[in-house]
Amino acid sequence: MLDDALKTQLKAYLEKVAHPIELVASLDDGAKSKELDALLLDIAGLSDKVEYLGDGNDARRPSFAIRRTGTDVQVRFAGLPMGHEFTSLVLALLQVGGHPPKLPDDVIAQIRAIEGEFHFETYFSLSCQNCPDTVQALNAISVINPNIRHVSIDGALFQDEVEAREIMSVPTVLLDGKPFDQGRMTVEQILAKIDTGAGERAAEQIRRKEAFDVLVVGGGPAGAAAAVYAARKGIRTGVAAERFGGQVLDTMAIENFISVPYTEGPKLAAALEQHVHEYDVDVMNLQRATALVPATEPGGLIEVRLAGADGKPGASLKSRSVILSTGARWRQMGVPGEDEYRNKGVAYCPHCDGPLFKGKRVAVIGGGNSGVEAAIDLAGIVRHVTLIEFDGRLRADEVLQRKLRSLPNVDVIVSAQTTEVIGDGKRVAGLLYKDRDSGQLHRLELEGVFVQIGLLPNTEWLKGTVELSPRGEIVVDDRGQTSVPGVFAAGDATTVPYKQIVIAMGAGSTAALSAFDHLIRTSVPTRTAAPEMEAA
Repeated sequence: MLDDALKTQLKAYLEKVAHPIELVASLDDGAKSKELDALLLDIAGLSDKVEYLGDGNDARRPSFAIRRTGTDVQVRFAGLPMGHEFTSLVLALLQVGGHPPKLPDDVIAQIRAIEGEFHFETYFSLSCQNCPDTVQALNAISVINPNIRHVSIDGALFQDEVEAREIMSVPTVLLDGKPFDQGRMTVEQILAKIDTGAGERAAEQIRRKEAFDVLVVGGGPAGAAAAVYAARKGIRTGVAAERFGGQVLDTMAIENFISVPYTEGPKLAAALEQHVHEYDVDVMNLQRATALVPATEPGGLIEVRLAGADGKPGASLKSRSVILSTGARWRQMGVPGEDEYRNKGVAYCPHCDGPLFKGKRVAVIGGGNSGVEAAIDLAGIVRHVTLIEFDGRLRADEVLQRKLRSLPNVDVIVSAQTTEVIGDGKRVAGLLYKDRDSGQLHRLELEGVFVQIGLLPNTEWLKGTVELSPRGEIVVDDRGQTSVPGVFAAGDATTVPYKQIVIAMGAGSTAALSAFDHLIRTSVPTRTAAPEMEAA
């Protein structure tokens, strides 16, 4: 099952296993069970601390548990955790085997102190780049506290179960059989939902913080670059982010990041966060900015009000300068039925959710690069794709359009305006669109709608405080300065054209340097140090 290169790598990892572990499989006569059997045999053959047992009695087949011998410490997978989930498998083997998860000591103590029993189920797809974070977070929690159980389920393999439970988006997490959450989740986000009082404790910690010299709001590429450049100046730097990585976490393939021919969004986001943590930067995750209060006098403190992961009003942070890098989110169509059927057939990530629509009919809304790429990807999974574009022609690169036109199960409709998503109350059944030339209404029968119509800046909380463009973007000059003294901005939330990762990073660096220049001209930093020279 594993090639020689993977076996060599996995064998090296398994040397870190401290306690004997057992692989307990539940199999049937199907092809996937045979593949799982071969995979587990390969793993057991790489370490004398791993024993393979084939006597499991789990109802899901194929599935297997990784169990610490003689204990109730275990994690379970239903399906073959390959693709993006292979890392989840490796980490589960190590952690059940006694290798500690990479979590702060206070977080580990918080997990151990949680009382009660919890049974989590996570539905994933092997092509989902966000699923591993959720799977790995819940696996780590369940290893630290055995009263918290977790099973990860390949939705494409257990299609009947997905249909019965109406799972139409991944990752989807159930707790004790009931919906818990959807989308990428970190350990901290999960704990905020199951550990009562966690939000207030986090808010209290924030209230006790001293004022910053530079406070970065947002943890995407622009925010990360701003934090690094500010910290290198030796000034007190903080980052408040709802989720570190931002929109990059939802990006599958990145092939135009200069000097890196190919990477994936979650990998880049992890590298950004690691780089920021190499400096003396106070990173505050799960914090959503709700209001900006400008300084009342030149050189005074600017206030940023926050809400925690539970959505309740939290604490406030103060700083001598602020860099806004709140990024953007997927733009919605804004038509009846879209919100009602979100994650019930209306989706925004074809890589994540595409496998759940195997053999079905779907539509892709949007004829730019994202929309055409989504249609091409989905065409290899679903029965039929209809791409709908508002304009009179597609706007994607010609090379993508040629590929699209070569696919036999794709139709393209231009000059079409989607007017409604329709369903049966539980899931999508079709959509209505208007022919913009004739005005005639048409109905498409389908099971899924993938929306790919661009991004919307996360700036609603700034209305009435800083100048925004008609599109809601923060208006900035060539130094990243906003209309409010001491407040700078960078990245996809601003009027800077071309929403690209490399451009956001440059803008974040510019904003940090501008903020530092502002500080030395208007106030005395709280902690000074000789500026570090940049490498030529």
